[in-house]
Amino acid sequence: MADQGSRRNGGRPGRPDSKSSNKSRSGAGAGRGRPSGGKPRSNGPRPDRDERGPRTKDQAVYDGPPLPEEITGKELSADVRAQLKGLPEKLAARVARHLAAAGALIDDEPETAYQHALAARARASRLAVVREAAGETAYAAGHYAEALAELRAAKRMNGATAYLPIMADCHRALGNATRALELAKNPSVAKFEAPAKAEMTIVEAGARRDLGQLDAALRTLELAPLNNKSRDAWVVRLRYAYADTLEAAGREQDALTWFHRTHAIDGEEITDAADRAAALENRTP
Repeated sequence: MADQGSRRNGGRPGRPDSKSSNKSRSGAGAGRGRPSGGKPRSNGPRPDRDERGPRTKDQAVYDGPPLPEEITGKELSADVRAQLKGLPEKLAARVARHLAAAGALIDDEPETAYQHALAARARASRLAVVREAAGETAYAAGHYAEALAELRAAKRMNGATAYLPIMADCHRALGNATRALELAKNPSVAKFEAPAKAEMTIVEAGARRDLGQLDAALRTLELAPLNNKSRDAWVVRLRYAYADTLEAAGREQDALTWFHRTHAIDGEEITDAADRAAALENRTP
């Protein structure tokens, strides 16, 4: 999802929001004298929702979690907003708010973010950006089969290959390391920018480890730019994956060196490299 920092279900486009939808259904057949059931129409007050019974699962998904008042939809990038312009104005505004809420919550409340993305998908399932959001939030929330299905759908719609690292990692999580390796060898990966290429390298090395191929995992990581001078997150993550794999291979002294090298550039503390180094030092005679 473009506004989630690139980290990281089925209604019909044009469906009205849940409140207007309920009103439309309750008013069906107006002016015809009798609804299809043949009973006289009541002019009394409508029962409140509790009296009508709880929302169905599909209705709950369609409604989504409460939208924070401060989320307007304007938080989305211009590119994402442009993709929503084919929707009716009110529908586009509601979908935009759910997408923006999903982007705001994906790191700290991934399950709620996923529910917001599902609410957007229930209203606009034919938009690739919506399916992308559903896939990325599902991945963040640990719903790997759902994430894979959504990202496949987005890829069919827009032909994008940027989802391949997440899709490969979903295959790993679902126990299909071989399929993850196949995606890692996709010719498109060679054209990736450095951060996306690093993510795919990490997934590929992880798949090798899943298959018990530690030496191959190390070789995969050693071909990556581990010595890059940047302090960007992708370099931190590459170094951490390498240190972790070295430790798994029993090369503890080398692992200690690389945990220290990871910590040295991990100003945002996105890894526990310092703790891992301390643990190794305590084990070293």
